[in-house]
Amino acid sequence: MARFSDHNLETALEIVSRYPVAKSATIPLLHLAQEQDGYVTDEAMEHIAELVGTTPAQVLGTCSFYEMFKREPVGTYLVNVCTNISCQIMGGEELLHHAEEKLGVKAGGTTSDGVFTLEDVECIAACTEAPCLQVNYRYRHRITIEEFDALIDDLRAGKHSEEIPPHGTVARIRQHIPAERRAGNADPAGVPEPVWLARNAEGGES
Repeated sequence: MARFSDHNLETALEIVSRYPVAKSATIPLLHLAQEQDGYVTDEAMEHIAELVGTTPAQVLGTCSFYEMFKREPVGTYLVNVCTNISCQIMGGEELLHHAEEKLGVKAGGTTSDGVFTLEDVECIAACTEAPCLQVNYRYRHRITIEEFDALIDDLRAGKHSEEIPPHGTVARIRQHIPAERRAGNADPAGVPEPVWLARNAEGGES
């Protein structure tokens, strides 16, 4: 699977219709592509470019700017261990080294069974809860070595699936906006045009 599936294409078109400028849907569509395949493929970026009326290079520029979007396959579970100042002081480095031993890979690697990818990351904005980590961007605060081991064992056993879905899933419930409320389908006579949109259309200065 690389381009959007028929089902996801329907979702993608709905997402695009929410925006007065189609290109504004680029980031939500990148999330949708990553949810579909676990990472963002070149073919998906080409498909997104077609849907929003831009170029694959421009989609790549957005995709490569954000760390959350992965350009290569990762494990079912992406484990981000924070080693920035607060976490480092509270044992983040030790936790990362233990994680490498527990999983049998160095930071940046993926286990041979494809279940876990381990990353050493900068601040994940939970400094008062150090040391902390994320699994598919779901937080674990003030985690101990023993708690880390239990978490990994539970994930291997298929536990926490409701709390921690496979990599790429941002939310369990997808937002749906009625067609008449989507910006792309709204009646222009009944919706005031944003000042910034009119200015940009005229090529005015910001």
